[in-house]
Amino acid sequence: MRPRHLAGLAAVTAAAAAILITGTASAAPLFTDDFEDGNTTGWTRSGGSWSVVTDGSRVFRQSSTSSDARALAGQGSWTDYAAQARVKPLAYNGNAVGVIARASSSTNYYGFSVNGSQGRLLKRVNGTVTTIATGAVSVPANAWATLRLEAAGSTLRGFVNGSLVVSGADSTFTSGRLGVLATSASASFDDVTAETVVATPPSSQPPTSEPPPVDCTVPPRIVGFASVNAWGQNGTTGGCGGPVVTVSDASSFLAAIARPGALIIQVNGMIALPGPMHDVTSDKTIVGVGAGSGLTGGGLNVGLPVSEVTSVPANAVHNVIIRNLNFRNTPDDAINVQMFSHHVWIDHNDLSNGYDGLIDIKRGSSYITVSWNHTHDHTKNMLLGHDDSNGAQDTGNLKVTYHHNFFDRTPQRNPRVRFGEPVHVFNNYFVYNTDIGVACQANAGCVIENNVFENTEEAYAIDYAGPRGRIVARGNVFIGESAPGTIGGTVQEPSTYYSYTPESADTVRASVLAGAGTGHI
Repeated sequence: MRPRHLAGLAAVTAAAAAILITGTASAAPLFTDDFEDGNTTGWTRSGGSWSVVTDGSRVFRQSSTSSDARALAGQGSWTDYAAQARVKPLAYNGNAVGVIARASSSTNYYGFSVNGSQGRLLKRVNGTVTTIATGAVSVPANAWATLRLEAAGSTLRGFVNGSLVVSGADSTFTSGRLGVLATSASASFDDVTAETVVATPPSSQPPTSEPPPVDCTVPPRIVGFASVNAWGQNGTTGGCGGPVVTVSDASSFLAAIARPGALIIQVNGMIALPGPMHDVTSDKTIVGVGAGSGLTGGGLNVGLPVSEVTSVPANAVHNVIIRNLNFRNTPDDAINVQMFSHHVWIDHNDLSNGYDGLIDIKRGSSYITVSWNHTHDHTKNMLLGHDDSNGAQDTGNLKVTYHHNFFDRTPQRNPRVRFGEPVHVFNNYFVYNTDIGVACQANAGCVIENNVFENTEEAYAIDYAGPRGRIVARGNVFIGESAPGTIGGTVQEPSTYYSYTPESADTVRASVLAGAGTGHI
């Protein structure tokens, strides 16, 4: 069918009615193309190899796996609308396919893409791509899925098969054409549509969500070193026993994390912080409201200023919980734990696009659990022990558990470990880590069990760089081009410190994709 641009009085009337009904509503169709006429009249293509072919019915296919390919259609004057298409990824090739909205050109637009396991809300400005938000999803190759990108005011939402996957806010683009994309991937597209959506004015919008209940009488069960009774602290309770505050701006947030005493801090929305790092005091729970809250522009430092002390200071920062937050565009670390800080739980966060590490733990810090986090769009992911020469502070410390994390296309430091023992890495999902998964060196002792490594060049090694470490590996699964690396030596068993029951590696991938990141606590 020739692309149809459907606008006029009916669209205006339906849009007006939608305002009276709901916060974000679909109204009149603006555009539709099912390619049954066999041509691509009205489409502007950039990159790739595009053609109309038969795949059950006629479809619009991009067949190159080595091009950054986009195709645009529709009107540049469209503002609030949903771009939707049925999409059949043919070969991801480690990349993504998706739909486009508010495009002013092939290098300026909003996009919602999928790579098989992740949905990504993005903006592209003069060719530079920035991630707005991500969410776990399952869209296998060679199967049809319906992708939908809604842009209403500054609110952006991505759907797969009618289910909301990810949402975010941005005001860079206010109008533009729709489109489809295939980034070094091949795919078929069909039934491309655009329809008006209307957002209720901000004054009448409901809150993002109700703040999560705070019930310290039944705290979440923590698995791993953060649960251990040690160094004068029995487990990790964060701000339990203190008041609850909800913050939505930088000044209120910074005042709350610096406040002495127990405090539960609920972060509502994305807060832009001044850079680079901001100190968190003891006995704090910092938790995001809903799936879209978090911090951008600055990171959190859990620890005293750096010094050469070699034992736990009496005033070491301790008993801190950081959960359900998005961390973006930090000019240093997203989360840094240092100087014998202990009993820290970092759980169900989404971290990307930092400058240095996403989660770095160093200088004698211990009794820490890092669980159910999703890390992506970043190179040097997690560091445990910052230097080969820091044994005086680190030997016998750096006891950390990493479980059910999604190490998503983070090339290295997943984590990189020095001196710590035991470091327990279990039930994590590693995918497309092009340098190394777990690097265990400088006499560190790592137990690596029941993880899934998919297309991870070297899953783990004791001789990655610098002095050798020790690894005990068991029950891991290797998919695609993954391969185990060097192992050797004996390591203290984590069960000496805490009880745990590892999940079978056969179900880890599904569990992590369904549960890691924000919105799952």
